[in-house]
Amino acid sequence: MSIPILEMRNITKEFPGVKALDNVSFQVAEGEIHCLVGENGAGKSTLMKVLSGVYPHGGYTGEILFGGHVQKFAGIRDSEKAGIAIIYQELALVPEMTVYENIFLGHEIRNGFMVDWNETIKRAGEMLKKVRLEVNPAAKVKDLGVGKQQLVEIAKALSRDVKLLILDEPTAALNEDDSENLLNLLRDLKNHGVTCIMISHKLKEVIEIAETVTVLRDGQTICTLDAPKGEVSQNVLIKHMVGREIDNIYPHREHRQPGEVVLAVANWSAYNPALGRNVLSDVNFIVRKGEIVGLAGLMGSGRTELALSIFGNPDGYRIKGEISVKGKKRRFTHPQKAIGAGVAYVTEDRKSDGLILIQDVKQNITLANLRAISKRGVVNNNAEVKVANDYKTSLNIKTPSVEQKVGNLSGGNQQKVSLGKWLFVKPDVLILDEPTRGIDVGAKYEIYMIMTRLVEQGMCIIMISSELPEVLGMSDRVYIVSSGKIAGELPIEEATQEKIMHLATN
Repeated sequence: MSIPILEMRNITKEFPGVKALDNVSFQVAEGEIHCLVGENGAGKSTLMKVLSGVYPHGGYTGEILFGGHVQKFAGIRDSEKAGIAIIYQELALVPEMTVYENIFLGHEIRNGFMVDWNETIKRAGEMLKKVRLEVNPAAKVKDLGVGKQQLVEIAKALSRDVKLLILDEPTAALNEDDSENLLNLLRDLKNHGVTCIMISHKLKEVIEIAETVTVLRDGQTICTLDAPKGEVSQNVLIKHMVGREIDNIYPHREHRQPGEVVLAVANWSAYNPALGRNVLSDVNFIVRKGEIVGLAGLMGSGRTELALSIFGNPDGYRIKGEISVKGKKRRFTHPQKAIGAGVAYVTEDRKSDGLILIQDVKQNITLANLRAISKRGVVNNNAEVKVANDYKTSLNIKTPSVEQKVGNLSGGNQQKVSLGKWLFVKPDVLILDEPTRGIDVGAKYEIYMIMTRLVEQGMCIIMISSELPEVLGMSDRVYIVSSGKIAGELPIEEATQEKIMHLATN
């Protein structure tokens, strides 16, 4: 290993009732791409928040050396002055501001007391070239896609003369092309002397890009692996992350004959007035009792629009077509009506749309079915606690108490709370939109086990996923969505990644 640019020695960080980091030591060589992996709640993000000054010196024990000097960051500004920049999964951009304003926000280029806008635009253009992003610096950030916004964040970091760039789940919300573009950019930055630390749950990407990988588990350093020496593989990473072998992440499931049709969608079209066009056209599909039906397709193909249009149409599309649930024709004009008919939807964006982060676990789990624990409009607190504890146990939600705020839980445990919320309405049809996005391999396995148990109990599941191995590993049948239409249907015995991609891109 070359000279370390960063050493973190014996870092311990505690929160009320939880030791998030327990004597963690971590070292990064100058000019390398170093990946930090571990299950949700392992301490990865906490460690990086200690490093970047989010948790200031004095709020933890241990020592940070950066550039060979002991650092005592009192806040983010101190770490930025030292040359450290951190980019979170939830991007810290101002949507209504322009690209150039965002890039230099907080360290504006001034001419005397005034901001020098001409120089700002010129320098912003230079930063955009560095990240290979061809957009007008005067464009508003809200008009850019997520992949381009991610590059604006990196340009913003580079504008501060960054020496160490930390990226927390940078590809979680990106499609494959944008993800590959980002990884190529990190290689380019490395060649220009920027050291990178990347936190990721996508082990394929870790294996592809990392020179060194450090594994955390339960707030402790488990090992550091050297990729050039052949020490990094998916099986090795999984074993160190979860503390055991997982030979097959997808649980074995007996492919029994499915039961009767529970959900039937016929001649379904949806017109989006905001876009001035149809987002769905003449969609037909069925889901049977006790089966998992995968919905595959590229981002923007219409999979989420299909789910939302069925689940009470909260986006206000103009709908044509028919839905039948258990043989009875339905028309859901509000999600509450869909819930009443036995249809539930777990959103792809648990933080914005699925959960109320400032409320506790029990309040989130019971939110969609308060009538079941209320009498004359008053919630029975004892019943609420009992329901929440039952789901905490059955879904293995790792939390000290059901009165813990959901925002303090790891991503995997937040996803289980979101799932518990909809299971409490006792649905016949459960729509899961990207059910394992942004969670680690151990939590994924637990979600898959829950899905398997639910279909064995007779529920039917519609699973939307951008990960083709997940679609193939969990589905009984696969519908491929392309440009708002069903491009094809494949029984799982005939489905391959190549066939799905062929149909998705036609």
